[in-house]
Amino acid sequence: MAPRPPEPLTPLERLLTDALAHTAPGRSVWVALSGGLDSTLLLALAADVCQRAGRELAALHVNHGLQAAARDFEVHCRTLCESLGVALEVAHVDVALNGEGLEAAARAARYRAFETHVPQGDTLWLAQHQNDQAETFLLGALRGSGVRGLAGMPERRQWRGRTLVRPWLERPRAELEAAAWARSLDWYDDPTNDDLALLRNRLRHRVLPALGASGPRMLARSARLAGEADALLFDYAVQDLEALSRGPGCLEVEGLRAHSPARQRLLIRTLCQTLELPTPPAARLESLLEQLGAADDARVHLRWPGAEARRWRGGLYLMAPRQALPAWQASWNGEEGIATPLGPLGLKLCPARQVTLRFRRGGEVIDLAGRGRRDLKRLLQEAGLPPWRREGVIVVMEGERCLAALAGPDRVTPDRVTPDRVLFQARDVTLIALNEL
Repeated sequence: MAPRPPEPLTPLERLLTDALAHTAPGRSVWVALSGGLDSTLLLALAADVCQRAGRELAALHVNHGLQAAARDFEVHCRTLCESLGVALEVAHVDVALNGEGLEAAARAARYRAFETHVPQGDTLWLAQHQNDQAETFLLGALRGSGVRGLAGMPERRQWRGRTLVRPWLERPRAELEAAAWARSLDWYDDPTNDDLALLRNRLRHRVLPALGASGPRMLARSARLAGEADALLFDYAVQDLEALSRGPGCLEVEGLRAHSPARQRLLIRTLCQTLELPTPPAARLESLLEQLGAADDARVHLRWPGAEARRWRGGLYLMAPRQALPAWQASWNGEEGIATPLGPLGLKLCPARQVTLRFRRGGEVIDLAGRGRRDLKRLLQEAGLPPWRREGVIVVMEGERCLAALAGPDRVTPDRVTPDRVLFQARDVTLIALNEL
């Protein structure tokens, strides 16, 4: 008897097969597994698809610890992964409100877990569907969002070296529910999904059903069109940013002011997006635009959750929040690599000698070749190093003598910190980058 041909793929499985074909060879696929119907079905079908393709699959469950059922969700995820032969990572997170609503804070904690547990280069599949997109569109509209907020969730995007994919964003929730019942899957329903005190739940249970079967589809279509418009605006804004750029995370203020307020807002939001920084809330953004015309000596400094802006010498700087530097110093023999609060020191001191590394405190003087003894504070001012970066300058000290000054952190994004750039060095020493040896 001839072997039985394999069952044809369902539409949901075909979407996963297509998504798998666009993942990098040799890299793992992850499923964000909450334990609800959508993600349980996603993992079950992904296990089949990845097994047929010979691809590595893993799951990540984030336990927020916000409800009594959290433990039951985790147990379900462990049982499901064991039955499917899928490796599971469980992340227990702390949800810190930090002035945000609970939903936003939980989302931020979830994404921190994604960054911690999913290696760069891998792909994470998320189970959001058409109804979720329709809800997100309505939420954006009710909050008075612009094009970017109305665009909802992208089907695919690059995020901090990882690829986030929502393969079922165009499929209705009813299709997922029918597929889960057809496979006799077990899942846990989140009890908070029935809490009508939450706006999203009121939209889910009262508004979307009243719109009929076509309602979620048309709202999701509007979100997709808004996403296309947002992508076009992003491309145009990037071209403007190239002309205004004065370095990473810095724009020329006068050039920015030459544009209309609407274009200024677009450019600042786009720069935040390229730097992977949160965009400023509307009121904070308007305050920032108002202060673009401040005097050059004004100390313009605005903060919002996850980011801050400063103005200095005709430049507008956007960056991650700066943390207070610790009281630190360390002995260094000039040869071996040494850790610093700003990252590993990738320099070698020639000739090698026993020295001390610490943050500058003020009053340091360095003897430069051809210039003689110079006050380090004045040298940093002349070099155009912004005041907030001077705080993080590391000095190489031999007793009371300053041998060198190393650039402090460029806190444009949290991961771009390294003290490997030599600002100044004494005439009788040389600092060489280890990668140049």
